[in-house]
Amino acid sequence: MPEAQSGSAALPREALEIASGYAFTGPALDLGALLWDGVCLPDAQVKIPLPMLNRHGLVAGATGTGKTKTLQLIAEQLSAQGVPVFLADIKGDVSGISEPGVRNEKVQARAADVHQRWEATGFPAEFYALGGIGHGIPVRATVTSFGPLLLAKVLQLNQTQEQSLGLIFHYADQKGLELVDLKDLRAVVAFLTSDEGKGELKGIGGLSTATAGVILRSLTAFEAEGMADFFGEPEFDTAELLRTADDGRGLVSVLELAAVQDRPRLFSTFLMWLLADLFHDLPEVGDVDKPKLVFFFDEAHLLFNGASKAFLDALTQTVRLIRSKGVGVFFVTQTAKDVPADVLAQLGNRVQHALRAFTPDDQKALKATVRTFPDSAYDLEELLTGLGTGEAVVTVLSEKGAPTPVAATRLRAPESLMGPVDAGALDSAVESSSLYGRYAQAVDRESAYEKLDSRGAKGPDEMKAPPPPSSRKEDPSVVEQVVGSGMFKSLARSLGTQIGREITRSVFGTARRRRR
Repeated sequence: MPEAQSGSAALPREALEIASGYAFTGPALDLGALLWDGVCLPDAQVKIPLPMLNRHGLVAGATGTGKTKTLQLIAEQLSAQGVPVFLADIKGDVSGISEPGVRNEKVQARAADVHQRWEATGFPAEFYALGGIGHGIPVRATVTSFGPLLLAKVLQLNQTQEQSLGLIFHYADQKGLELVDLKDLRAVVAFLTSDEGKGELKGIGGLSTATAGVILRSLTAFEAEGMADFFGEPEFDTAELLRTADDGRGLVSVLELAAVQDRPRLFSTFLMWLLADLFHDLPEVGDVDKPKLVFFFDEAHLLFNGASKAFLDALTQTVRLIRSKGVGVFFVTQTAKDVPADVLAQLGNRVQHALRAFTPDDQKALKATVRTFPDSAYDLEELLTGLGTGEAVVTVLSEKGAPTPVAATRLRAPESLMGPVDAGALDSAVESSSLYGRYAQAVDRESAYEKLDSRGAKGPDEMKAPPPPSSRKEDPSVVEQVVGSGMFKSLARSLGTQIGREITRSVFGTARRRRR
């Protein structure tokens, strides 16, 4: 986005010192213009170095202060620089990033304030929906790949029940009982508490009838809320999020969550599955010129609410290590205190919108937020309660990895549509996508439910998978057919169960798989 020419007077000394901290020489994203003493100084541009976008960030602020427009602004510029972006669209108003914006008086005034050459621009986008509920290409995961730790959070299990669920997954892995959908898991739990199967787990701690009952009741309630659609095949390959458009711009993947916004525990945990899957599948790349993907985690506080220590430890480790795989994560929430300290410590890029201080709790949150910023020339408590819509306090990591000076900033206007696109146009975009045919139709193949239902007189040992294949060389044409099939990825992921071995799992207990 080119700069307009400025004819402003020389900057005040304090503002000049702040501005010098943002004088980057390499590629950077333009956030806006510095605010000092209530005046916008367009000669002092506030930016984020592109290579630092994999160092993670936080976009915070009270409702209505402009957080969504900020992530839209950042996402647009990342796309323009060839970086793929993932956006969680909770309220259904981010889909407009695919359409050019509308020039109006407010946009023109903002562009003039910050010396932005505003040009209406749409960006390449794909639209997804969890389980196909809502407008978007269906995103599903198998229960096996989701893993016990993430599923325990979705089902609101306590620590003991979470550990028992881990034993159930362990048993299913060993016996070749693939957990594709929720009925598979329910069938395995029912078997392990039946007269025939109750002795199966005695050697590794057992499964109490009471705990099994809680898990089954949780699964039943979960399905009654319509959640069964999220688990199954074909499973979504998170490599789809790493693509670029034909013109070289990064693809913006928008996960439409408006239809499930009343089920926050599910969608927040499902987002964590997407991130965890990327974490254990991507290779180490270290520091890169630009990120491979930047992932925006909206309503982030929902992820941490009621989370077990094991879950939070795994989340912290994932956030800490995924940077070296070229992935940046931005948490979007109301206040910094919504994010645990160990995670907050990983977030070097900060865009803090206005906070309210109407109640004692608000005042406490305000003071806590101020303490998370570097020393500043501003009175941050006063500043954060007086910022207008589309203004924020910014500090980022410089090209050398050091925090920049705190800068009050009047943010630029997004160039794409600030609002949702028409539902009919959205459906047309979804159905014309090259991915629609791959993921639209659910598939229910033989898995744990069918195997247990048809086992007849077979004992547990007979339920193990058949012996390994012979060493005879496979017909190449058969291999090509299998690899090219739509079910190959899911079958490859469950290969460990099919030969009677336990699946290798990541820090979240999610199943590992190999990319095509």
